[in-house]
Amino acid sequence: MRRSQFTELADHVFGPTLARTYVRDLVLVDAGGLTAEQALEHGVPVRAVWTALCDAMDVPEQRRWEIPLAQRRR
Repeated sequence: MRRSQFTELADHVFGPTLARTYVRDLVLVDAGGLTAEQALEHGVPVRAVWTALCDAMDVPEQRRWEIPLAQRRR
């Protein structure tokens, strides 16, 4: 998973404004007590950070990985 995919999925799942807030401010226990932004800066794999963020926000598995074709960025 690339950082661009992380950002696109976060925007889709949470909405752009909340996604930025969660990535910047939400402390993720499963990412070592770091925010998603800090974890990514410290080299935690992007997929692990995405999973930790989704787990923290109780995002159902079926909503985590797929963006409908019509809603994808071009």
